This record gives sequence, C-alpha cells and structure tokens, in this order.
Amino acid sequence: MNVFQDFKPLVVAFALLFVSITVSAKNTKYKCCHDFNPEAWFCDLCGCSTSSGSFGFGTLSNANFVGVRYIYQDFESRNGIFENSPKSEEVFNTYQLWAQVPINDTFFVTANVPYQDLTRNFQGNKDNLNGLGDISAIGWYRLQFYKKKSSDSTLVDYNSPKEPSGHSLQFGLGVKLPTGKFEEELADNVNPGFQVGTGSFDGIFSLGYNYGGDKIGVNTLMSYYLKGENKNEYQFGDQFSYSVNLYTVFLSDKMNIMPFVGLSGDVYDSITQYDETLQDTDGNILNASFGSELAIEKFIFGASYTLPVHQSLFGDNVESKQRFSVYVNFAL
Repeated sequence: MNVFQDFKPLVVAFALLFVSITVSAKNTKYKCCHDFNPEAWFCDLCGCSTSSGSFGFGTLSNANFVGVRYIYQDFESRNGIFENSPKSEEVFNTYQLWAQVPINDTFFVTANVPYQDLTRNFQGNKDNLNGLGDISAIGWYRLQFYKKKSSDSTLVDYNSPKEPSGHSLQFGLGVKLPTGKFEEELADNVNPGFQVGTGSFDGIFSLGYNYGGDKIGVNTLMSYYLKGENKNEYQFGDQFSYSVNLYTVFLSDKMNIMPFVGLSGDVYDSITQYDETLQDTDGNILNASFGSELAIEKFIFGASYTLPVHQSLFGDNVESKQRFSVYVNFAL
C-alpha cells in the first residue's frame, strides 16, 4: 500500500483549508477568545480491541462545542507464525460527530457518534465494512483549584472572587453503547479489532489532572475501560489507557495557536469467548504524537499525527503503523 497516495487527497484538502483560514484571518477582524481555559483530556475512540486512548472527546482550548472529526488508522497483520507469512493491511476511517455540553460550572457531558469505514487488503482480496459505530457518552466532574489569598489580613479583600490557579482534576464516568454491528465470523482475523462495533455495553472510568497557564499547559489522563460480553459470548479484554500532553499557547487579536507534543499508551487484557481466554489477544502500545489547534472566533481547527514508539499487540502479529486526525468545531 502506498501510504502517500492514501493521504494525498486529505493533505491537499487540509492545506487548502489552512490557506483559506489564514487568508480570512488576514482580511477579517476576529474577536479572539483570550479567556479560554487551556486544558484537555483524552479518552477511548471506538472501544475495539486495537483502538488507542490518545484520541479524545475534548480539545486543547477546552471550549464547549459541537463539531466533526476525521480519524485515519493504519495496521499491518501477519497471517501466520513465520516472519515471511503473508500480511494484510487494514485501514480504519472514522467520521465522527462529537460534542462537549456544559451542565453547570463543574459538570459537563462529552459524547461522540462515529461512522466507521474499514478496509482490509489480503493477497489481492479486498474486504470492506462500514456503518454506524459504537456511540459513547461520559459525564464529567471538574474540581477546580484556586490561588490562596494573602496571609496578610490587611490585604485581604473578602468580596473579591476566587482566582483559579490553573490546576484542576477531572473525574469521568461513562458508557459505550453497542450501536455498531459485531460480526462473529470476523473475530477469527489476526486483528479482531477489524469490526464496526463490539456488540457490548462497556463502562468508562477516567481520572485526569490538568494545568493551564498563560503560555504553557500540561494535561494527563488515566482511563479504564471495563468491557462487557456481547450476545455472541465474545468479550474484548479490559483496557487501561494513559496519556500526557505538553502544549504552548500563542495569542493574538485574531487567533489562538496551540501546538502540542505528547505520549500515550494502552494496555489490553486478553479476549475471552465462551469463558475461555483466547491466546495472543493481549498487548500494549506506547505512542508519540504532535499536532496543533487553531482557534478563530467561534471556530476551532485541529490536527494531530501519531506514531508508535513501542508495541506488542496480539503476539506481535499486529502492528500499528500511524494515525492521523483532523477536526473542525464550533464553540458554544
């Protein structure tokens, strides 16, 4: 597979989009939001066995929003026990509606509705799956920390509002619904994550720490995905995901630019079926990523690119190659 050919139309489109944004910014007066809260957290994408935890529900600007996102993932699977065994190429294309909606100052909800378009090429044969994926929703509680007031009682203004310190904790509790179709005959593939959905209800438990300053910010997240059993008595292994991201903020009267770099990883438990553990279905992966977010008035544009640093998936028979994501959001 020629990866550049797969990306060429997307790269051209994104380049044209970026140029048009830049030209518009130079010729239009925008009111840039300087009071944004620069925090972010990252959660599981689709719940399939090879999906990673570094794609998220939120954005770097942490604005409440509705938007659309495209995600490309590329895998290579070895169909045999030998090094020269034939290999298949799997491409996951995800088109996603996502949103972050506030309930009040401390509670909010994130949700996404994915449409999956998956392709598998093996020895000249091409398989394609597409359809609605597994819908996810998470309720969040944000614990905000504030700066201490001066110990000098003569300087204390008890009527002044509390000043945020930039530090906060986020607690998330959510669910993934079995809205995507699970096909049991595909479960025998080397990469069992080649599915539109899992067919199961899954629980999501998350804990994150964020710091957002005027020029620099850090966000971290740990998430545990408790996978349920579907009607085929097939159960993807539980998943633990973690991430840390470092970003900086460039502000102007017209736009905010927030480049970032980060590390993320996932640990997968073994898959079970009929109460039996399937061999070589566990694994782990560590990823490095970089990207940027651009905010112009109410619109937020983002892109990220991810490469694996270390991985051992399904007895080293599945290899994650790369991931790419772009999104456009409208701030609420």
